[in-house]
Amino acid sequence: MSLLFKERADSNSMKPKLSFAEQVRSFFINHLRQSIAALGDLWRTPVASLMTMAVLGLSLSLPAALYVLQKNAVAVSSAWQNAAEISLFLRQDLSPEVQRAFSHRIGLHPEVDSVTLISPDAGLEDFKLQSGFGDALAYLDRNPLPAVVVVLPTLANRGPNEARALLQKLESAREVDMGKMDIDWLERLDAIIALIQDSFGALATLLLVSVVLIVGNTIRLAIMGRKEEIEVMKLVGATDGFIQRPFLYTGLWYGIVGAMISWIAISLIIWWLADAIQYLSGLYQSSFELTGISLLEALFLLLLSSLLGLCGAYISVKRHIAHIEPA
Repeated sequence: MSLLFKERADSNSMKPKLSFAEQVRSFFINHLRQSIAALGDLWRTPVASLMTMAVLGLSLSLPAALYVLQKNAVAVSSAWQNAAEISLFLRQDLSPEVQRAFSHRIGLHPEVDSVTLISPDAGLEDFKLQSGFGDALAYLDRNPLPAVVVVLPTLANRGPNEARALLQKLESAREVDMGKMDIDWLERLDAIIALIQDSFGALATLLLVSVVLIVGNTIRLAIMGRKEEIEVMKLVGATDGFIQRPFLYTGLWYGIVGAMISWIAISLIIWWLADAIQYLSGLYQSSFELTGISLLEALFLLLLSSLLGLCGAYISVKRHIAHIEPA
């Protein structure tokens, strides 16, 4: 026995040493071979593999769809910035010069982005166009509409609390008869967005954990199905790392294809809802369009799904392969 070990040692010492570049090339070639071999194993059982990948893809589609919904809700909230406009109705006894001076003074506030003064005559003309009562309004003895100062707060002051504080501040001016703003609508919109964001975090965490568990269980079944093969490989001297690699690459392929299925599912949902969203936005005189997953977000989804698949496979192989020993 000692002579046998001596002969093996002499043969190993006679092997030429590889350079660093050759070692790196050999490393990548070996990993490439094992990744292709893992893909080939999946190809030999296409139905079972595609079913697992479809489950992963649909599990990822739910948090991805919720993220797209959140992104579009934020876009709606920023696009409807006019909802934060403050309308200040001035007293009717003010002269045009006083109205312009007050409008200029309001524009100097640091919380104000822009100010628009609408004279009573301009307001009446606009009301005629919007209401359709132009002929009837012509019989009025005098213009009943007051001058209106439309104030658009800065981005930092368009939230419900900030806008309410600005409205109370501007209403206290002696030139103002009353102020108006749909603060309730802003609060409802912010509450909806906050609910979507909280739901996205909780649901995404649960579904991402489920992806790891699905991959881990699938890899565990694959390991149990090749238990005898693993025992033989360990008998001939294969290390745990060498045996684990094909299973790790299998989990990686599950994640990659699952991400592609998720992206396709989200794209189909966006395409299916596009006409309905355009019709709904048209009712509100808007041209809003749903925004899908961008290229950068798709790459992040691919990376995240690959890491989840790899993580699930790693947990499974570390737990099960180490316990398989030849009898």
